[in-house]
Parts: sequence; structure tokens; C-alpha cells
Amino acid sequence: MSIDLDRSTTVDAAEVARFEAIARTWWDPRGKMATLHKFNPVRVGWVKEAACARFGRDPHRIDCLADLRILDIGCGGGILSEPLARLGANVVGADPAATNIEVAKLHAAQGGLSIDYRNTTAESLAAAGETFDIVLAMEVVEHVTDVPLFVSVCAGMVKPGGLMVAATLNRTLKSWALAIVGAEYVLRWLPVGTHQWDKFVTPQELEAAMQSAGLSVSGESGVMYNVLADRWQLTRDMDVNYMISAEKPA
Repeated sequence: MSIDLDRSTTVDAAEVARFEAIARTWWDPRGKMATLHKFNPVRVGWVKEAACARFGRDPHRIDCLADLRILDIGCGGGILSEPLARLGANVVGADPAATNIEVAKLHAAQGGLSIDYRNTTAESLAAAGETFDIVLAMEVVEHVTDVPLFVSVCAGMVKPGGLMVAATLNRTLKSWALAIVGAEYVLRWLPVGTHQWDKFVTPQELEAAMQSAGLSVSGESGVMYNVLADRWQLTRDMDVNYMISAEKPA
């Protein structure tokens, strides 16, 4: 059973129910999460580079994230948590959808990975005094009820000298055409209703929330799909998908 969601959380119960319904498809690379599987190498690489730059690590080492405690909030089935754990990180994967956590635990066990998966919210973790070297909010902020509050809660769990990384969708006409009409209705890359355009977040809004929460923006990049190469890649164009990293003063 999923956790109870009360008024003290930024979790959107309708969004949780939507992802619960497709939770069993998380690890099917040709299923409803196929686009996320193709997108994953780009975000893993960007998180790794940002983390190594912040903590003085060699990104070419297989264990470059060793001993770093990372929170993957809204972890889903663990698609991002697992590669980070393979790079040596101590990962806590949190998601308010119980079925997502069940799927994530099972897949990690099958791969021999030790990941601390929890059916919980950012607010609950913060209330328990949890802190992390890195807090990740990847494809999450467009699903919460209050972006500034959510970012503040996440930032509060970043240790001094630590890092927060977020990935989301910009609220532009271009993102409506590509991420909703194109990806959901035309190409069927994502289940219809996965995203709500009015909940997309502009880079300016996300950066302002991070700065208000005591973080300093350290990097940003757009992400685009290369049709010819059939892969996602980094770009200066942040009109649709983008990622932002922000640091907490030591």
C-alpha cells in the first residue's frame, strides 16, 4: 500500500497514481519507459561529471562516486539509482509510489546491488534529519504541487559543500509541441497524460527556487533527441528538456 499523503507534502496524489499504474514496465527498454532508458545515459553522465567536478574526483574511474551519499528523489523503478550505485555511490532511492519501490528493490536484488530504497517523500526524509552529499530531482519537479517548497526541502538535505541536480521540462510552446503533442500523442513515446504543460518549470523559475533555498547555480544544459543517431545528447538549447546543478556553500 502506498504511503498516506497529507497536506504537508508537495507530492501530487494524482501523479503518484498515474505512475503506480505503469510501475511494472520500468525495466522494459521497449515498453512505456523506452524513452527514459534512451535518455538515461545522458543524465547519468551529466550527474557524474557534476559530482566529480564538485568533489574533486576522476570521472574516468569506475568508482568515481565512491562513498558519496546520494538521494534519488522520485526514483521510480531505479533506472538512475542503479548506474550511480555501480559507480560506487551509497544511494538512497525514494518514491511515494509503493509499486515503484517494489520493482526497484527486486531489480536491484537481481543485479546484486545494495541500494536503500524507501517508499517515502522528500518531506519525510527531511523531517527525519537525513542529509546527503548530492540530492537528485530528475524529472520530478514538473510533477509536484509546489516547486519552490519542494526545492527548499531538497536543498535542506544537501550537506554543506554538497550538490543538488535537477532535470525537468521548460514551459514553452516548443515543449508543448514536442514533449506533449509529439512525444505522447503522435510518436507515443510516453503514455498520454504523463505530463501537464502548465506544470512545466522554466529555468528561471527553477534557478530562483534554488537560490532562495541557499544554493548557487553551478551548471546548466539542455538535452535534445538526435533523430539520425537515435540518441539523446547535450545541447545549449534549453527550450524543452534541461538540467541544472547547484551547490551549497561549504
